[in-house]
Amino acid sequence: MNNNVLYVQMFDRFELEWDGKKIISGTKSRESQFSLLIQIILHYRKSGVSRDELKQVVFEERELENDNHALRSIIYNARKKLRAAGLPDVAYIEQREGRYYWTDAIRVEEDAAEMERLAAEAEQTEDPERQLTCYLDACHLYKGEFLASQNRAIWVAQEIKRYHSLFCSCMEHAVELLRTGKNFLQMEELGLHAAKVDPLADWERVTMEALVSTGRYLEAKKLYNDTQELYFAEQGLRPSRQLYELMKSLGTQIEHNYAVLDDIQRRLVSEDEGKTGGYLCSYPVFQGIYQMVRRMMERNGQSVYLMLCTVMDYKGNPMREGAKLDELSQRLGDAICHAVRQSDAIDKYGKGQYLVLLVNTTRENCGIVQRRINQNFIVGRQRTSIQYHVNSVICTLDQERVLMGNGDE
Repeated sequence: MNNNVLYVQMFDRFELEWDGKKIISGTKSRESQFSLLIQIILHYRKSGVSRDELKQVVFEERELENDNHALRSIIYNARKKLRAAGLPDVAYIEQREGRYYWTDAIRVEEDAAEMERLAAEAEQTEDPERQLTCYLDACHLYKGEFLASQNRAIWVAQEIKRYHSLFCSCMEHAVELLRTGKNFLQMEELGLHAAKVDPLADWERVTMEALVSTGRYLEAKKLYNDTQELYFAEQGLRPSRQLYELMKSLGTQIEHNYAVLDDIQRRLVSEDEGKTGGYLCSYPVFQGIYQMVRRMMERNGQSVYLMLCTVMDYKGNPMREGAKLDELSQRLGDAICHAVRQSDAIDKYGKGQYLVLLVNTTRENCGIVQRRINQNFIVGRQRTSIQYHVNSVICTLDQERVLMGNGDE
């Protein structure tokens, strides 16, 4: 790291570093006029900033009797702060033809500008290796939204959108190059980075693809289940269709060594040994069971019901968040598992919600199951309750979509 360079971090949080020391760190100076001034001056150091733009950014909605004098005072104090921080004694902010610029006397390295440079270089080069390096470096420079704590400012909001779009573009190009080169370990690492810095944006699909492609099926299943719970808890959504299709493809990609039927059967049942109660499974497995049961109904005439169990608060409204919901959701799952038969399938659809597939039963028996769940779940004077919705599994595709959803949520 060059000691004669002013390092500027714009992604996630604003930081200035000079000679190995942080001049501004984190969000401590979020409302500081010094920070607001330096942010826009450094970011637009080549094109400059007009006086009106500076006043709008620094003073926001405040009206001053003499805002020109106030602006000059802020610039003067900014120079004093920068000099006291150890920067060379120069005119840091220069005024030329009615615009304000950062001085050329002090070199600046800004993460956002470097990301743009790398993306442009990647587009211009024809060397795939150099392309990949540029795209990967650009992606890793992105640590979160541009000046995330200042997103109310118009100029910041515009840059947030622009840099997020650039990050997504670099990600897609990098993933395609990694896929072509079958570099799945690096793809996994890139997916993990993207999901961290750009959460709830479906980047888990990149890691998922890498895990599936390297045969790490158990890790892929765990990632899907964790992602499903996270998305539902944060947004009330299910993972994307693309991630779901990757999960479904696991079943076609798992390969085993040659074996006799007895050995295969022992491995198939080994996971269930010692377990009692209903079969608690992930959503893709539950959907597969649902579809198989629906087909079997056409032949054997079994009566099957789908039940949705939802945790309700003391006012009779569905609980959607909170630490208490985590504990109640776990208790509800245990209560259901012990209330249904081993032939019944259960899926934790989201926080505080479970789907139960009751096979070869009647509507009256559904009521009996509900009472057993209540007995297992309700303790003492507990004010929370369970709401039940029950539908018969009808053997038509349209009705099945109504009951289960089309998977796009």
